[in-house]
Amino acid sequence: MKTYRVLGLMSGTSLDGLDIADCIFRFDNHKWLFEIKETIMIPYTNDWINRLKDAPNLSGFNLIQLDKEYGVYLGNQVKEFLKKDSVNVDFVASHGHTVFHQPSLGVTFQIGNGSSLANISGLKVINDFRSLDVALGGQGAPLVPIGDKLLFGDFDACLNLGGFANISFEKDEKRIAFDICPVNILLNKICEDHFDVKYDDKGKLSESGEIDKQLLQQLNDLPFYTEAYPKSLGKEWVDSNIIPLIEKINCCRENLLRTVTEHIALQLSNVLSKYVSSDKDILVTGGGTYNSFLIERIKQFSSCNVIIPEFKLIDFKEALIFAFLGVLRTRNEINCLASVTGALKDSSGGIIHEGIFE
Repeated sequence: MKTYRVLGLMSGTSLDGLDIADCIFRFDNHKWLFEIKETIMIPYTNDWINRLKDAPNLSGFNLIQLDKEYGVYLGNQVKEFLKKDSVNVDFVASHGHTVFHQPSLGVTFQIGNGSSLANISGLKVINDFRSLDVALGGQGAPLVPIGDKLLFGDFDACLNLGGFANISFEKDEKRIAFDICPVNILLNKICEDHFDVKYDDKGKLSESGEIDKQLLQQLNDLPFYTEAYPKSLGKEWVDSNIIPLIEKINCCRENLLRTVTEHIALQLSNVLSKYVSSDKDILVTGGGTYNSFLIERIKQFSSCNVIIPEFKLIDFKEALIFAFLGVLRTRNEINCLASVTGALKDSSGGIIHEGIFE
């Protein structure tokens, strides 16, 4: 029985900061077991927030430069984390930070140069988990479902409320997963643009508003919601499909936030009603879990049992699973499911960079 100790790194579209999770995995009696040891979320400075936000607008040369510099940043954060906690790990598995994700054009790009990360940290690094699947005709997302299947198979479905909401569940002995709708990437933008706060604490701002029926109808009528899976979302879709709608509407900021929150709750409940039977157990994680009002609205619309775990899983499940994707990659085992992404076949994605050891 082999045990793996891995650092999982995750940076989401909501730009909260860098998640690092020190994880242990072992395969015992035909089942994967895990333990999350130490964790940290390192908030981005205003400079990094602005640089990551502006990344899609950079020239090719400047984007390559940012890719390297962000890789150095990741390497330094890993060094500090390991120095502080005095642990030895087998390798680092890094999601990076998504700049472009347009699988219909065969394009996905996450910055955080793996060679730079490996050079600074002195550790083996696995990154770029999405590109192979996109090259095979897949969406390159979501990647978390293989972890849902092998680590959280006791739940009937797993729902993540991050920058975007995505769900994964078993159907006809296959894992199915897809993005549902934007969550924090949209709610946080409204809070920053209209309230001058980073997020809606517990959903209190949204709860104070009223629903704008016209905007709610326009949002619910977006074609993406009736498309068949596999499907995934990126910032580009939000910018071209949702932002113009909310910029045109003439309503107060509280009503805007309330309406968008209701839209999210409705889209989530529609998917749960369609694909998950009543009274089934749904594991809910991601930053959106702390939005009490959103959770309340989901519960009101859905008959599923919403199960919210302890904070380490809420905040670090994605970092945990990217660490696990790295374990599967080192074993040359499938870590990306064609049933989820629509690729030509299952694959074992991720580029391996050996550390430069002194």
